[in-house]
Amino acid sequence: MLDRRPSSPYDDLIDHLVRSTALPRGEAARVVLDVLAYFDETAEDFVRRRHRELQSGGLVNAEIFERIAAELPHRAVAPPELSLRQLRRIVYG
Repeated sequence: MLDRRPSSPYDDLIDHLVRSTALPRGEAARVVLDVLAYFDETAEDFVRRRHRELQSGGLVNAEIFERIAAELPHRAVAPPELSLRQLRRIVYG
């Protein structure tokens, strides 16, 4: 019998998750797509999102921008180093 599931460029990764976890195939595919979307976020979108998250957690801008500057180099594809001023411009324009 032929396997009629849709082909994905991530089938190998999805198959690995199905073998190595208790996730059913559909859930593994959703997780892969969620993770890819997370890491597809631009540096600007990341800065804006993290600013909102940290601000809602009660941090002040001085702490927020320092933390964001420390987090950026650890992204999947690290953007160029941004100054605190450039981070502020991303958020406030």
